[in-house]
Amino acid sequence: MTVEKLLCEEFSRNIGLLSEEEQKKLLASKVAVVGAGGVGGLHILTLARLGVGQFVVADPDCFEAANVSRQFGASQKTFNRNKAEVLAEMIVDINPFAQVTVMPEGVSTENVNTFFDGVQVFVDGIDFFEFTTRRMLFKEARSRGIYALTSAPLGFGSTLQIFAPDGMDFDTYFGTSEQQSLERNLAAFASGLAPYPYHIRYMDLSKVDMKNKKGPAVAPACTLATSLLTTEVVKILTGSQKVFAVPHYIQIDMYRRKLKKGYLWGGGKNPLQRLKTWLIFRQFQKRMTGA
Repeated sequence: MTVEKLLCEEFSRNIGLLSEEEQKKLLASKVAVVGAGGVGGLHILTLARLGVGQFVVADPDCFEAANVSRQFGASQKTFNRNKAEVLAEMIVDINPFAQVTVMPEGVSTENVNTFFDGVQVFVDGIDFFEFTTRRMLFKEARSRGIYALTSAPLGFGSTLQIFAPDGMDFDTYFGTSEQQSLERNLAAFASGLAPYPYHIRYMDLSKVDMKNKKGPAVAPACTLATSLLTTEVVKILTGSQKVFAVPHYIQIDMYRRKLKKGYLWGGGKNPLQRLKTWLIFRQFQKRMTGA
């Protein structure tokens, strides 16, 4: 199958919103995604349907029954199968000429070179609580001149942060560091993801289980996150529109019909952000101790 045949058949309905030249750029592009679950899996499938032609997919986890409510690779047929391997098969079902590198062992400092080899964009689909790996990957992406994107499903809404390799870095935006505890870094991460935490008004915080690293999540928030993130990936790969990297951010809460496009002056050093981080940290401590 030639590029022309892909343009005329599989991806013909993209043309008109994408030019043929932009579609060809996507077919020649390579995106690395870590996490193939709720948001990561949908990021992968949407990018595949947009015509991205090369992927690196990393996830050490297997699908289970609890994933069905929001993870688009999860079904009765895929339970107990590795998520990265399942999503790789789904990519090839969409585009049989797609090239996919599968990393079922996940990403670590030992194999990070393989993960980023030839990649133009890094997409974060990691679970909220896996902060150490996330921080390492964002730092690596920056050092290699690669854009890195994250979009967090929160309540019935989502957020979007884009990290340009020559813009504000991960630690500066979130106010995180090597010296802080994991709980403190998670609090800073949560505060930076949602400077306006609209979901707190209706979310039952007692269902956030810090000890077992679990919290409420619904499918509409995941699909919204993917809509926000994959649109920006297209803009980056095609060079078709200006990209607003951090400290710019977007938040949408569909449940409360809220939209906020903001600029987080100073990132994590912003006095209001520091206060929010401290308040979230106190909540995390209560969840950990059961107080």
